[in-house]
Amino acid sequence: MSETYDLFAIRLGYVDRIARDNFLTDPHLSGAMRLDFDMWVVRGDERIVVVDTGFSRDAGERRGRVLQRRPVESLRELGITPEDVTDVVVTHLHYDHAGNLGDFPGARIWIQGAEVAYATGDNMRHPQLSHFFDVDDVCDIVRRTFDGRVRQIDGVHTLVEGVELHRVGGHTPGLQVVRVHTERGWVVLASDALHYYSNLELRNPFPAIVDVPEMLAAFDTVVELADGPDHVVPGHDPAVMDRYGAGSDDLPDGIVALHRQPATHLAPSHH
Repeated sequence: MSETYDLFAIRLGYVDRIARDNFLTDPHLSGAMRLDFDMWVVRGDERIVVVDTGFSRDAGERRGRVLQRRPVESLRELGITPEDVTDVVVTHLHYDHAGNLGDFPGARIWIQGAEVAYATGDNMRHPQLSHFFDVDDVCDIVRRTFDGRVRQIDGVHTLVEGVELHRVGGHTPGLQVVRVHTERGWVVLASDALHYYSNLELRNPFPAIVDVPEMLAAFDTVVELADGPDHVVPGHDPAVMDRYGAGSDDLPDGIVALHRQPATHLAPSHH
């Protein structure tokens, strides 16, 4: 039997977007559709794992993103210090997932080797691809690899019993999702395999993609890894805070407990 972990989603910031810009093909949606920037925390008896580390203040200002709180501040709201964090999982190296790594001085960092190869490879000479990355974050991963703190993995990896990393690709070549065993079963942090619940419901991906077949296959993988539809957590959907908010009344605003059951009878996020 796998160890059971507490699992939290933390909203770090947001940006307002046009709804149709969040889908590969026309979803026949109108109006605005906010995009949240989240990170996640896996808390066990022996390990505290941070999944993604948001964006730096400088990167956010350059891109016009609203930064509501830094990752370290958010952890302190859960009673966790930076020194308590044993592991950091970087799902992929886009600027909004891989900043602030220096805030966790003692953590081992887990990333797919395919992601590092892509972000340091020839494709980065194309601005259409490189603009998703902050070069300082990429250099930081390389530097920390030389320091011995980064583990570049390949495919499926059990970080610790009850926390699994699965490469799905699609959005980026090395995108990985995180499967966590909680009191309500296996929950999958889909990160950018799906930005919104609607991407999965409509089978209509977010348009930032390097491999469309892999992106579509990732939908199937995420569903198969989770213990049910309500055990899948998208990477950027404001509805996560709404769906889990009722069960997280004891937590600060902008932090919800994913190991508890979400509220029921909520409309799909694209309505």
